[in-house]
Amino acid sequence: MKTILSALALLALLLPGLAPAVHAQQSPAAQEEISDEQLHRTGIRQLSDDAFGGRKPLTEHEQITVDYIADRFRSLGLQPVDGSYLQDVPLLSVKTEVKNNAVRFKGKKGAAQLRIMDDIVLWTLHAEEKLKIQNAELVFVGFGINAPEYGWNDYRDVDVKGKIAVMLVNDPGFYDDHLFRGKNYMTYYGRWTYKYEEASRQGAAGALIIHETQAASYPWSVVQNGRASDILSLLSPTGNRELVPLQGWITGEAARQLFQIAGRPLDQILDDAKKQNFKAIPLGVTATIETVNRVRTGNSHNVAAILPGTDLKDEYIIYSAHWDHLGIGTPIDGDSIYNGAGDNASGVSALFLIARKFARLPQPPRRSILFLALTAEESGLLGSEYYATHPLFPLRKTVVNFNMDGYGDKLHTTEVRASGGGLSKDIDRYIVEAAATQGKPVTFSTTNPGGGFFRSDHFNFAKAGVPVVLASGSKPDPKAAEEHRKLSNGKSTYHQPSDEYHDWWDLTGALEDIYLYYGIGLRIANDTRFPQWDDPTYKAAREAQK
Repeated sequence: MKTILSALALLALLLPGLAPAVHAQQSPAAQEEISDEQLHRTGIRQLSDDAFGGRKPLTEHEQITVDYIADRFRSLGLQPVDGSYLQDVPLLSVKTEVKNNAVRFKGKKGAAQLRIMDDIVLWTLHAEEKLKIQNAELVFVGFGINAPEYGWNDYRDVDVKGKIAVMLVNDPGFYDDHLFRGKNYMTYYGRWTYKYEEASRQGAAGALIIHETQAASYPWSVVQNGRASDILSLLSPTGNRELVPLQGWITGEAARQLFQIAGRPLDQILDDAKKQNFKAIPLGVTATIETVNRVRTGNSHNVAAILPGTDLKDEYIIYSAHWDHLGIGTPIDGDSIYNGAGDNASGVSALFLIARKFARLPQPPRRSILFLALTAEESGLLGSEYYATHPLFPLRKTVVNFNMDGYGDKLHTTEVRASGGGLSKDIDRYIVEAAATQGKPVTFSTTNPGGGFFRSDHFNFAKAGVPVVLASGSKPDPKAAEEHRKLSNGKSTYHQPSDEYHDWWDLTGALEDIYLYYGIGLRIANDTRFPQWDDPTYKAAREAQK
């Protein structure tokens, strides 16, 4: 907190009108004059301003960001935890440069040279300034999955120690409805993070995922933008030596080149990999990869503030949202600042709005409310992973998590869509009852085709056994949506510099979603019951909490 005032002084110079807005937050009388919509617009606009530099952790813009959030929490009457609004999160930052900016692969049928960023993206999470993999052989390991419960092991009867494992994105169910959980539900085995984790356990020297837009659920540009600058990871006591040394992606066309120089029929092998009992194939293709790495270590920060409860103050409800985005990166149309207005200045602003509503209650809730702005979500949900393993309050006393990611431009909706239907029937009932107060029916989704359930911070709470609420408004008026879409030219801003705040944003639907989460949280905060999991995996994690 020691630099909050200096940071705000700087921002007052950089952002027109910031100082009056912050002062208004510090005055209860002035607060009454600010509507929920005005408050939400202010938070989004300020956090996504160029002065915050895209809010990348461990950059010069982190301190301004976390100080701003902490000050807003303080001005809303929330208390620090153990005397501080900041939780240290040890991170490793590595900028990987590959020698000659390309990788040359040699095979039985010739050679192929893949260009960095165009054909292949590589990085390391080791805290080493230089890394070299000498004549490492490529082994195609199907999906790179070892899943005993599904009778599937792509690493059966193959040794990849010191080799480069090449694998498909997603899981077999994406291609065959009879495998895993079928076409409409990607399991965690399909998530890219799992594939690197398993390659690490297998002792591989490298792991390359073959990109395919539909199976990944995002285009190659997302891979490029996410790895265009320093890569962040949690820092282990070993300097992350337990992780696979080189991680990366290759395009589908690059994969075709590698199979060509291996003299292998790519299409047939890919078809075989999607079937039960596939056996890994050594490709007879080798590569020597040398990298020079700019390594930095340091503490990033989760920002935490608490509104103490009354007679059940030792039980906790968590509202979370990640504060980070991609920082300053590859320019697109002359713009290099990835402002992250929707993703996720809007989620942090939603924290402010919900905190104000709880703080203004005539009687504090029975249970305590923890507001948590998390770091490094864009780098693999790192801030929530760290919190889940280093909680500020016991997880067994943590009742539920509401995670907010993407609370920006959204029209009024006519129903609520709840993700993870059936994972917790208790949570499902809370959603139905809260949606009824908005006059909206609820549609429960039991699908997860793009792996969305694993792609935001709520997943680390669920994995640790804490029940999560996942619900948002859906089905805006089609005609109104079509007219509104013209304002953005119908273009996606996901992980692009164009994710910027605009005054024409319609926040009606976002506010409805915020009120939905507030209503559910208010009820649970004054309840005595703990929502329970019905899904056996998460239920087991809950029961294992100490």
